[in-house]
Amino acid sequence: MALRHAVAPHHSPFASRPPLSPATFATGIAPPPPKKTNARLSFSVSASSMASPPPKKVLVPVADGSEPLEAVVTIDVLRRAGADVTVASAEEQLRVDACEGMKIVADALISDCADTAFDLIALPGGLPGASSLRDCKILENLVKKQAADGRLYAAICASPVVVLGSWGLLKGLKATCAPIFMEQLSSLATAVESRVQVDGKTVTSRGPGTTMEYAVTLVEQLFGKEKAEEVAGPLVMRSNHGDEYHILELNPMDWTFNRGPQPQILVPIANGSEEMEAVIIIDVLRRSKANVVVASVEDKVEIEASRKVKLVADMLFDEASKLSYDLIVLPGGLGGAQAFAKCEKLVNLLKKQKESNRPYGAICASPALVLEPHGLLKGKKATAFPAMCNKLSDASEAENRVVVDGNLITSRGPGTSMEFALAIVEKFFGRKKVLELTKAFIFTHP
Repeated sequence: MALRHAVAPHHSPFASRPPLSPATFATGIAPPPPKKTNARLSFSVSASSMASPPPKKVLVPVADGSEPLEAVVTIDVLRRAGADVTVASAEEQLRVDACEGMKIVADALISDCADTAFDLIALPGGLPGASSLRDCKILENLVKKQAADGRLYAAICASPVVVLGSWGLLKGLKATCAPIFMEQLSSLATAVESRVQVDGKTVTSRGPGTTMEYAVTLVEQLFGKEKAEEVAGPLVMRSNHGDEYHILELNPMDWTFNRGPQPQILVPIANGSEEMEAVIIIDVLRRSKANVVVASVEDKVEIEASRKVKLVADMLFDEASKLSYDLIVLPGGLGGAQAFAKCEKLVNLLKKQKESNRPYGAICASPALVLEPHGLLKGKKATAFPAMCNKLSDASEAENRVVVDGNLITSRGPGTSMEFALAIVEKFFGRKKVLELTKAFIFTHP
C-alpha cells in the first residue's frame, strides 16, 4: 500500500519569488513596497483625488446541499484578492447544511441582496444545492440582470447546466461543467471540456478539483493578470493542473484502522484556521467514507476562519478529546495554528498519537507552529508553508509538496491540500480509491 516515491521535488512556478514573511502569510498577499511621500505636494492634492476605488463586490450564494469545497475556495481566493464577498443563503436562515456534512453560516440572506449591484456573481455546484439556487427567484432576477448589464457571472460543477443553462444564460456561449452533465450542456451551450472556460463575461468550470484554478481565473477577470499571479503565489498551486501528482514517502508503514469499519479521523478547527485547507481535507476524507470528526478548540462550535468564512464544527474539542482516532490532522492558517499550539488537550492528544505510532499530520503553518515546538517532528522529515520552513529543525525535504514519513504526513499550503488529503486516502484505502476520487473531483485529467 506504500505510496509512489517522487523522483524529484516538485518546484512551484512561483519558487523564484522571495520567501514570504509571517506577516505576509497572515494575509496571503504580499504587501506593496512603502511609497515615498512629499509633504509639500500632499497639501495640493484633494482628498477626493486620493480616494481608493471601491472594492469589487462579489456575491456567492449557498444553499443546503451546496458543494462546500467549491463555495469556500471561491470565497477564500476572492477575498485574498481584496474583493468584498457576500456569502448569501438561499435558505430561510443563514446557516446552510452543505454536502459532506459541512455547515456554513452565510453573511446574509439572498433577499438582503436583491437591490445590490455586484461586479461578479459566482455559483457553487453540488446537489441539491444547485437546484435550490435555480429555484430562487430573487437570485434568478439578480443573475439575469447581471448578464443583461454585461457584468461577470460564473458557475461550477452542476450549476452551469442546472442553474445558468435552465435560465437560458449560456445560449451561444462556450461552457463546461461536471462530466455527468456534459451531454445536457450540449443542448444549452457549445460544450467544451476545458477545466475552466471563459467566454465574454461568463466563466464556467468542472468540479471540486478545478475550483482553485476557477477562483484564480475569476480574480484575473475582476482585477487583471498581475493580481491573479500575486494571489496565486502564496497558494502554492500546481503548475501542471490536471496532470498526475507526486508525493514523497520515507520509512513506509501500513496505516490501519481498527476502531470500526472506517478510519476515525479528527480535524480540529479554530478561529483563524485556513478555511480552504480545512474544508478540502474534510470534504475529500468524507467522500472516501472515512468518519471525520470536526472539533472546535474555541468555546463554541462556530468559528470564523482566516478569510472570515464561518464554519460550524460537529462538537467542541473537550468532547472530541475523549475519543480515540486513527489519524489527527491539523489544517493551517496562522491564527488557527497558534490556537492549536496553545490547546494543551490537543497537544497531549497528538503526543499520545505519536507515542502509539498512530498517524498524525499537519499542513501549512501547523507543522512549524504546532508540531515542531512540541517535539512532534523529532527524527522526522517534514514540510510546511514556504515562509515557515526555516522553523523546521530538518527542512531537507521541505521542497516536496507532500511528505509522508512513517506515521507523519505534512504538506505546504492551500494549493497542496487536495494532494495532502488524497495521500491520506491512499494510505488508508489504497490506490484504487484515490483514482476513483481524482476522477470524480476532476483533479487529474479524466
